[in-house]
Amino acid sequence: MEQQLEASTLGMWAFLITEVLFFGGLFAGYLIYRTKFPEAFDLGSHELDIKLGAINTAVLIGSSLTMVLAVYFAQLGQRMKIVIFLFATLVLGATFLGIKAVEYSHKIHDGLLPGPGFALDSPIADQVRIFFSFYFSMTGLHAFHMIIGAGLLSWLMYNAWKGKYDSSYNTPVELVGLYWHFVDIVWIFLFPLLYLIGRN
Repeated sequence: MEQQLEASTLGMWAFLITEVLFFGGLFAGYLIYRTKFPEAFDLGSHELDIKLGAINTAVLIGSSLTMVLAVYFAQLGQRMKIVIFLFATLVLGATFLGIKAVEYSHKIHDGLLPGPGFALDSPIADQVRIFFSFYFSMTGLHAFHMIIGAGLLSWLMYNAWKGKYDSSYNTPVELVGLYWHFVDIVWIFLFPLLYLIGRN
């Protein structure tokens, strides 16, 4: 059983390293263009709703805490508490996605979705469009990972409810916990990069 846990954990870390490289490429591209067009990226950042971004950051930090508790109670084999904290994590994840949907809706309504309908009235609108291309790409990919995480949490809840996890077998809960923390950490980098840098 210990060998299985080590092999599964190693596999998850290998997967997460590929994800780090993937997001790392996006972060590098963002920083390159931010350096090239600082004024446009500052303008784009000011168009974002920092309050909603901050609320979402708090929501995700809270979901990391509930995920830690789910893993902890899985190690103790306490079935109901595993289900409760997985459900709390799922609710917080859904809250994050709901707030993100509201933000997207506002940006689309304001004509800030990159494409033919981009309608920012500014002499540097083309450069601001690049900022919003990164914004929608990076946060959209992050949201996609959140949706996958929500599916995994639902699967864990079902199995936990059936009593499949106890103190001797809880590897899936630990692995999904690693994945969930990774997704949270990505947002911890996205929030200051997109919302905070350039604000005075």
